[in-house]
This record gives sequence, structure tokens and C-alpha cells, in this order.
Amino acid sequence: MDLLNELNTEQLEAVSNTEGPSLVIAGAGSGKTRVLTYRIANLLCKGVPANKILALTFTNKAAAEMKKRISQLVGFENATNLWMGTFHSIFSRILRYEAEKLGYTPNFTIYDTQDSKNLIKAILKDLQLDDTIYKANDVLGRISMAKNNLIVADAYQQNERLISTDIAAQKPRIHEIYKYYQIRCKKSDVMDFDDLLLQTNILLRDFPDVLTKYQEKFGYILVDEYQDTNYSQYLLIKRLSERHRNLCVVGDDAQSIYSFRGARIENILKFRDDYPNYKLYKLERNYRSSGTIVDAANCIIEKNKEQIPKKLYSENEAGEKIKILKSLTDKEEGVQITGEISKLAYYEQQNYSDFAILYRTNAQSRILEEALRKRNIPYRIFGGLSFYQRKEVKDLIAYFRLVVNPNDEEAFKRIINYPKRSIGDSTIEKLRAVAVKNEVSLWAVLCNIDQLNGYINGATITKLDNFCKLITRFALNLETENASDIACRIAEGSGIIEDLSNDDTPEGVSRKENIQELLNAIKDFSETAYKEDTNDKLPAFLENVTLLTDQDKDYGADINCITLMTVHSAKGLEFPNVFIVGMEEELFPSKQSAESPVALEEERRLFYVALTRAQKRVIISYSCSRYKNGKVTSPPPSRFIGEIKAEYLDGFVMQRRDNQEYFAQTRSFADRLNQQPNRPIASPRISARPAESAFSSATAARIPEPDRSNLTELDANDIIPDMVLVHPIFGAGKVVSIDGLGVNRKARVLFKNGEVKTLLLKFAKLYK
Repeated sequence: MDLLNELNTEQLEAVSNTEGPSLVIAGAGSGKTRVLTYRIANLLCKGVPANKILALTFTNKAAAEMKKRISQLVGFENATNLWMGTFHSIFSRILRYEAEKLGYTPNFTIYDTQDSKNLIKAILKDLQLDDTIYKANDVLGRISMAKNNLIVADAYQQNERLISTDIAAQKPRIHEIYKYYQIRCKKSDVMDFDDLLLQTNILLRDFPDVLTKYQEKFGYILVDEYQDTNYSQYLLIKRLSERHRNLCVVGDDAQSIYSFRGARIENILKFRDDYPNYKLYKLERNYRSSGTIVDAANCIIEKNKEQIPKKLYSENEAGEKIKILKSLTDKEEGVQITGEISKLAYYEQQNYSDFAILYRTNAQSRILEEALRKRNIPYRIFGGLSFYQRKEVKDLIAYFRLVVNPNDEEAFKRIINYPKRSIGDSTIEKLRAVAVKNEVSLWAVLCNIDQLNGYINGATITKLDNFCKLITRFALNLETENASDIACRIAEGSGIIEDLSNDDTPEGVSRKENIQELLNAIKDFSETAYKEDTNDKLPAFLENVTLLTDQDKDYGADINCITLMTVHSAKGLEFPNVFIVGMEEELFPSKQSAESPVALEEERRLFYVALTRAQKRVIISYSCSRYKNGKVTSPPPSRFIGEIKAEYLDGFVMQRRDNQEYFAQTRSFADRLNQQPNRPIASPRISARPAESAFSSATAARIPEPDRSNLTELDANDIIPDMVLVHPIFGAGKVVSIDGLGVNRKARVLFKNGEVKTLLLKFAKLYK
């Protein structure tokens, strides 16, 4: 195959050897996607039928990208029948074929996180549990953990360790909530995200004929990002590959950063134990980053014990050293970062979209946003509200869900009185009471509403009956109409379009535009499905939307603005310039990781991921003081900075004092700024006068080092001679003299390094 000529030696080996179990360790920026797509293309060229190949990814975006590339390599028709998609989309497809074996219908709907939380809140109310103790998010997390470890509700109740943990957390009835949660989901013909994996495992365990069927079907299995698999996913892969054993997993143990989601790094580290005759391929050439960035990343990750040994290298230019910015406060950190961005954007004519600011926690974005707004620099927060999470969009989708699956309880409750039909909460509670008593769904009660005469007043019964007829009428052509036609009919017939049209405020207009955009998306889906001869019906569209992951959402990559995001969100992305902020102990690495070697290694992998997002430039910043939980803290710089060899750093080295490690900045940020040509002057830089040079060193040595955790910003008019103060860049200093008045007031300050600088107080930030 001629296309194999486009691969380097290591990639070629991984692509060519298609038989038996293979582990491809793909370092950051080493062409992982290329290997997967070319390996599948190679299989197709060898005559393997597309429907015999199963390729599992973690995002729909990755699957679509690979399928597009494969089509370009071997032709669209040859790639059409590939089983390629996310774990959840592939296994939901299998479950729809086999649903009745598990007591579901093929049209079961899928709850997103918010739907699951709403159901948990309803259960808490039924069980009369305090929702300030049993927080819906925490309860759902426990249930999710159990499902990802294949622990069903009955097994949870019998597990002494889990029950003891819940009792210690003062939540002893989580097992009971879990039980009712599953009962309600089953009654509503609903699965949540975790069920898609759990129920597939149960299907393959309890129905050997089904397991054999899919083992025979999939002659070749490929898995992307294998280091991110949880136990449930691991077991599914193991079961399905047992017959042919043509399994190829691709990943990087150095980028395993999702243990909080249940990912198990041991799945990739112990691959050889599961498949003793496996072949190992290492992709170690990084095509993305400069040589300096790659070498610095190697310095970091080599400190981890639990890893598959490899050493990334780059044939790109060495590039700039990694810059370190030291700030006095977290606010000053924001100012310095935005200043650096402005300078680079101006002098190097870079777009704002060439910059990303990465942080460990979402809470760090506030100060950065304020600093960016002050400079009028456009930015976006990666991870904001998804289009499909907007209220008006969820309302219309709830109609779609109820038409597809009338037993969907959360969809029913969301739209029974929207647009307003004068059906109040008390009526819904009466319906729920009847449903619970008779162990049926709310829809089943609605279909027999005449039997509730006397229990519910006649006018309300008429309204409920009309709603039932409305949904039934929408569903009549569900199997024959395409998704676009039926969606438009529902949007009009439900009254949503009319309701939004009555609101002519800017917000109302925006909501109507969002509904129109949703209908446009469905039209595009229907037309694409028709051209590709695939399912163009409403249930298929719903499944596509429901199974979108965070990384699949459109964040407007073509917009010229700075990107702000957590390091976790940045995985898989790349930018010319990357700022990694808040590099301090107890923040990055996190405080929780301090006592656990395993957790600390994951924090180190997270920093490794942050570094390797950058193509040309990395700037790391830390602050000497930071507000946390309403208090000023003075954390030391992160140990991870000190793990990078000094030869790769600009302005920062590890030093030792009294047998204790500490950090020192070798060149100030201001000094580096001074090297830039035609630099706009922020404040005067005047050398010490000859008469002062004699006493500078002796006097400077006696200037006390301030307690940086207790600093107050000085007003320019309060500064007087002999005052000891702190400058955010130059450090501690003593005022020699004051000249000028008002806006022209200047101070000559002797700093601890012996230099005397004249500062225009209007611009200088000084602290007491």
C-alpha cells in the first residue's frame, strides 16, 4: 500500500503488523491518530470487511475525524460500514439490538447528568432525606463509581466496605437511593451513561450466545486512549477480543489523568499480563513541540515510578527556554500574564487564538478574566454552557424524548406544563402518587386519565387528556418521517415557537434563534444521513445528541480570542503559546495529592500534559501569596518547576540553603522586558546616582525581608522617605527620596540587590 510510505519507521511497524495483540505507546504529539487511521486503512486494503472492524474512541469528534481520514485513504464506500465511535455510542447501538433481553425496549432514552440529578432529587423527596446532606451530585458520583466497577444496586447493599464508607460520610442510605434510582430508570425505559457500559457487561455475561455473536463479528478491535479506560470498559474489550485476539490499543501512560472519573492506569501498564504474546510499539518522536519543551517534559515524567519507559525527542528547533514569571500576589499574576500576552501579540503579530492559559482549578479563572477585561483582550472559557444544555433547547429535546419514549419520566415532568397549560405541581404529585402505587409510569397513568375522575378535577383531566393526544399524534409517523420533518412539526405543534415569539426582548429573540439553530442541526443530520444511507429518524438524532462528550462541543475554534481552561480540559489540544498558571504547592500539585505517592504521580502526569500542549512557547507563573478560602496563603513554588533542568528554564533555578531546597529567580521579568526593541515604557528605569553607589550595598543589605503574607497596597501619597516597601518585581526596598508633586510624584528606591530605581508613583504598584 503506497500510503505506508507516509509513515516514519516506528509508525510503519505499528500499522503493518495487524495480527495478534498490540500495545502502541504514543507519546504526546507523536502521531497517534495517524497510526490508528492508517492501521484501519491497511486492514481494509488487505480485504478485511469494514463491518468486521470495531474502533473505540472517547469522543465522537475523534471518531468522525478518523473516519473522514480513512475515507480519504481508501474511498468512502470501503469505510462506510466501520463500527467506529465512542464506547457509549457503540454499546448503546448493541443494546438497542438486544434491549428486550434486558427488559428494555429498543427506543429506550438516555439520561444526561442533569436528568439523573433531577431524578435523585425526586427520590430524596420521596424518602424524606435531607438534600443538604445527600447532595444530588455526591450521590450520583457514588452511583457512577459503583456502576463503573460493575457493582449493581443489590451488590452495593451487600458490600460492607461501601456501606462503611457511606456511614462514615454520614450518608448511610445511599444504597437505598441507588436501588430506587435503578427501579425508576427501568420503569421509565431509561438508561444513564454508566448504564450503557454496565448493561452491556451484563448482556455479555448473562447471554453467552450474544457474547459469541459479537466475538465472531469483530475480527479486529482497536482502542484509542487506552490509558483512560475504566474497569467496565476494560472488561468489555477483554471479553470481545477473546476469540480472535486481534486487539490493538493505543495510548500513553504518561497522559493518564482521569482517575477521578474511574480511569485505571493499570489497564495499560499491565497489558502484557493480559496478553503475554503482545507486541510493543513506541512512538517517541514528537512532531508538535520545540526541542526545549520536549526535553523539559521528559525531565518531569522521568520522576514517576509507575510508567512504561520511553523518551520523547523532537527534530524541531530547540526554540525558546521556558519562562518563569514570579508575582507578589495572585492579582499581580493576572496583570503580568496579560502584559506578557499583549507584548507578544504586538511585537510578534500573533493572534489571540494562539494563546491558551491553563490552570489546575476552575476557580482560578476569575482573576485572569478580570485582568483580561481590563486590557480589553477577548477570551473564552473552554467548558462553558453547551448549546444543548440551554433551557429552550432542552425543552424541545424533552418533547422529542417523550415522543420517542413516552415512559421517560424526566422528559414528562419537564414539559407537561410547558408551554403553560395550567397543570400545576399538585396535579403532577397526584399523578406520581398513582404511578408509584400501581408501579407504572406517569405516561401509563395519563393514558387512563378518565379513571381519576373525582381525584383530579374535570377541567384538569381535559388538559391532561389533550396533552396525551398531542404526544400520541406526534408519534404516529415516528417510523416513517425523517427527523427534520417531525422535529419541525413538534416545535410548531407544541406551542414552543409561538411562546418564544411572544417574547421580543433580546433574550427572547436569542432563545428563538437557538430553537431555529437546533432545527437547522436536525435538518443537516437528516440530509447527511440520507446521503450516507444511514438512519435519518428522530431516535437516531436524539442518540447522537445525548452521547456528545465535553470535547465534542463546539467552542468556536475560529474565534480570535484567548482560551482559558483547566489542564484536564486541554488534553488533546495544542496551541503555539501556553501559559501554565498557579504553579504553587497545594495548588499544583493539589493539596490532596501530598500524602499519596499514586496521586502525586497523577499530578505530575497532569503537568506533563500541560507542558506538551505547547508548540513554541511555555510560560509558567506562580504567586508568592494567594487568596484561598477567604485567607491569604504564602505557598512555595511548585516542586514540578524544580524538576525541570535549569538549562531549559529562563529565569529560574533550584538552589540549596541550609540543606533545604528553595527556588530563586535568576533574571527578573522587568529585565527581560527591557531587552525587547522599542519597548513602551511603563515606568522610568534610572540607574543609581554616583553619590548613592557608595552606601547602596551596605544599606541594601540591612533592608528587612517582608512577610509577604501580610501586605497592603500603598497609596502614592502615603509614601515617604526611609519607608520600607515591596515592589512586585524588584522585591523589598527602602525609599531614598521623594521628588515632584501630584501625578508627577516620583520615588527613588534602594532595593536589596543594591540598585536604586526611580519610580513614577502614579504607575508603580508598591506594598507596605
